[in-house]
Parts: sequence; structure tokens; C-alpha cells
Amino acid sequence: MTVLKERKAEIMEKFRTAESDTGSPEVQIALLTERITNLTEHFKSHKKDFHSRRGLLMMVNKRRRLLDYIKKKNFQRYKDIIGALGIRR
Repeated sequence: MTVLKERKAEIMEKFRTAESDTGSPEVQIALLTERITNLTEHFKSHKKDFHSRRGLLMMVNKRRRLLDYIKKKNFQRYKDIIGALGIRR
């Protein structure tokens, strides 16, 4: 369920805004999206795992807040990130 170190570095490389950027909202949203995708696959075979479902809901809410922040600050960055990740809204 966790994101592997290599995959995490690959995501950071793709979405970072500066050379040493690891914590910009774009990177955080991309990492949360990867974790949400992994957990969604987990729930297909473990339907009664309600404790992890709570964690999934918290991650979705955190991603939503980060997306709202980017949308408020710079709408073009918002459109770019949801287009790159395939998040609809």
C-alpha cells in the first residue's frame, strides 16, 4: 500500500517546480493521488477494511484542500495538475 522509494522519486521528479523541490503542493497532490490509487486497489479485495478506509477519506480530503489552495493562488497551475493526474473536477 505504500509508495516505493523509486516511484516516489519518479513522481517528485515529474511534478517538482524547482531543482530541490519536494514539498510543493503539486508534489504533495501527486503523491497523495498515488497513495489513493493504491488504497483503492486494496479495497477491491478487502471490502471490510474500515480502518484503512478512514485513512483513505483523510487523504482524499487533504488532497481536496491542497487543490483548493492551488486553485485560489494560481488557476493555471490547478488546471495543469488536474490534467496531468487525470483528476476530474
